[in-house]
Amino acid sequence: MRNPHLATPSGKPRARGFGIPFDGEPGPNNAITDVAGVMVGYTTLISGDGPLVVGKGPVRTGVTAVLPRPRDQLADPVFAGMFSQNGDGELTGSHLIDEFGAFNFPVTITNTHSCGVTRDGTLRWMQRYHPASLDSGWALPVAGETYDGFLNDINGHHVGFEDVFSALDAASGGPIEEGSVGGGTGMITFGFKAGSGTASRVVKWVGQSYTVGVFVQSNFGIRPNLTIRGVRAGLELAEPALREGTPRAEKSSIIAVVATDAPFLPHQMKRLAKRVPLGIALTGGFGYTSSGDIFVAFSTANAQAARGQSNTLSPAVLIPDSDINPFFDAVVQATEEAILNSLTANDDMTGRDGNFVPALPKEWLRQRFRT
Repeated sequence: MRNPHLATPSGKPRARGFGIPFDGEPGPNNAITDVAGVMVGYTTLISGDGPLVVGKGPVRTGVTAVLPRPRDQLADPVFAGMFSQNGDGELTGSHLIDEFGAFNFPVTITNTHSCGVTRDGTLRWMQRYHPASLDSGWALPVAGETYDGFLNDINGHHVGFEDVFSALDAASGGPIEEGSVGGGTGMITFGFKAGSGTASRVVKWVGQSYTVGVFVQSNFGIRPNLTIRGVRAGLELAEPALREGTPRAEKSSIIAVVATDAPFLPHQMKRLAKRVPLGIALTGGFGYTSSGDIFVAFSTANAQAARGQSNTLSPAVLIPDSDINPFFDAVVQATEEAILNSLTANDDMTGRDGNFVPALPKEWLRQRFRT
């Protein structure tokens, strides 16, 4: 059995597999799914080569689904907070999170022009499998996006409802794939092939162990800024270069989902979401104007209080703000590693019009970080 800290289920190398050192203690799978009940599923769409024909391809895109609770509990809210470092992007349901400090239903992430499809597809899926959750009210699912138009026929609208259903149906716990899968299929980071990445940290508090997990759809940054654990890697890696059959649009972004089983209230979840940019900065991401950097954080604890009941007090427990700093550390550490995992668990990709994105050079990593 593969060590999930070193490789993905399909054998793609994770950052630790190259000897890259990280701070903090990872969970058993070093993934957001280390938070009990959280599951991740993908639909990956790759087809066609050559010149762009809108509506036909080439296609390099997909859907990612993050389930905050087990399927039979998806109608139950989770306490949540969100933070927009740079709002040049979309995260639906964000106003609801700001207003109520909670959301329910799965989170989906895809390409910029399919964000509405995954939002609506989530509602259709919930109506199919949990009709009672929509019988007496309305719902505002959380859906995020990043831009994959350099490699993908983004205006061809290749993501459909069935692709959303497939990602939701496929969601599972345990080790998960990373790299060019799901919504991350066509994404680029620091001029290298990137996409989906995850990591987790264990935090001890008053004799209890809690988990903080982060999932990213990574699509940001310029090559000279790439930093790997303090090494200014981008300055050493001018090659292999990204090749443009057609000019590249500067439309970069990163969506991050933070999950924890630690008992925090909504204002504290917002504070956790605000620490994601610090992990991004450790890799060389500085929130440039074209980058939509938007983050949502949720806690699976306090389920009864989050659900609430009319005419009844809903008591909740919380770790006090005076003890929150180790959880800030965990968010920063897991975000940094998740981004690097999205880069290492990847290969070269050629997309529309021959546009080419190289993978982060594996031999350079082995030589640079060998012990």
